[in-house]
Amino acid sequence: MTTHHDVVVIGGGQAGLSISWHLAHRSIDHVVLERDSLAHEWRDSRWDNFTLVTPNWQCALPGYSYAGGDPDGFMTREQTYDFVRGYADTFPAPVREGVTVTSLHQSADGGFDVDTTQGPLHAGQVVVATGGYHTPVIPRFAERLPASIEQIHSSQYRSAEALPDGEVLVVGNGQSGAQIAEDLMLSGRTVHLVTGGAPRVARFYRGRDCVAWLHDMGTYDVSIADHPGGLAKRENTNHYVTGRDGGRDIDLRAFALQGMNLYGRLLEVVDGTLQFAPTLASSLDAADVVAESIKDSIDAYIERAGIVAPTEARYVPVWRPEREATSLDLASSGITSVVWSIGFRTDYRWLHAGVFDGEGHPCHNRGVTAVPGLFFLGLPWQHTWGSGRFAGVARDAEYLAERIECEVHVRPSVSSLA
Repeated sequence: MTTHHDVVVIGGGQAGLSISWHLAHRSIDHVVLERDSLAHEWRDSRWDNFTLVTPNWQCALPGYSYAGGDPDGFMTREQTYDFVRGYADTFPAPVREGVTVTSLHQSADGGFDVDTTQGPLHAGQVVVATGGYHTPVIPRFAERLPASIEQIHSSQYRSAEALPDGEVLVVGNGQSGAQIAEDLMLSGRTVHLVTGGAPRVARFYRGRDCVAWLHDMGTYDVSIADHPGGLAKRENTNHYVTGRDGGRDIDLRAFALQGMNLYGRLLEVVDGTLQFAPTLASSLDAADVVAESIKDSIDAYIERAGIVAPTEARYVPVWRPEREATSLDLASSGITSVVWSIGFRTDYRWLHAGVFDGEGHPCHNRGVTAVPGLFFLGLPWQHTWGSGRFAGVARDAEYLAERIECEVHVRPSVSSLA
């Protein structure tokens, strides 16, 4: 006997719960399958001192928003977990925790056969809400690092105290890598940070959080179809900044003055020696250019809208590398651990449908695929830059719910199909 649901939602994070809210309020039969526990990624895959980089006032899901006393602050890991977990208690979300989907196929009737660790299901439509970050990326040459060095992915990092005594190498300066490097440095560790092409943004400018300015400017509402970068934006690295201690810039040049060791792109490991490309100066300059261009846009908006706002001097680089290190001998460096922060790969091997490109990314338009009844939700840049934020997920969920409602077939009220 195979249980049937009009809609099966796979994933119980903020995306899966958001679509569930819309389906529940439309009285559409559905179930949410979560392989672990609701919102567990916020608790299990973030470090102890993690904070959101978006202010609390931007934290809004369908029928639910931040109601605390610090709207301009930044929720911690535990507060974010509680926020999402508490959301599920505000409506009758039909969630089944501890259920892993092992395979999904199109069925002969046009629906979908869903195999799970708790038995088979049949769905009229499916929403895949597992996000886009599945398998941590660690390069193959990591195998050539000395066995004495502990290696973890950024998703496994919890605190400096959890790592062996000694110096730490962080590879990657996107949002996670830059914040983890800062966390280690603040704990008193000597940090070596390998930089790439990640851009940065100022936390505050002309009296407000830059997120607030960009929100008012409609930056988070520009669709990927209308963006100059087009679909390639989905591969971009997010700007690094932090919400820690009320929010501040992450300035790698200032970190260097405080003792952090910075390097260009990591090329290879040869005989226990790390080899780097001489790209540090250009990477720092490029990150500053992005930050200043955002300020240019804010200045133009303020002038165009006739807003009275305080003026502010522009950023002046506080440090420049005089000579870039192109190698680092691990045996003499004092490095005892490495944190790889170079991203994730998607893993949809369980999903058997012709909706993926050559790199395993789903092909879709606002989460709608070419396979009728198969949708994705919670992907980076699913529709706009804002899709990666709580409020953006809420908007994307509403759009898909409207599509689903139009396509739901009226079925007899039976709990199973032969």
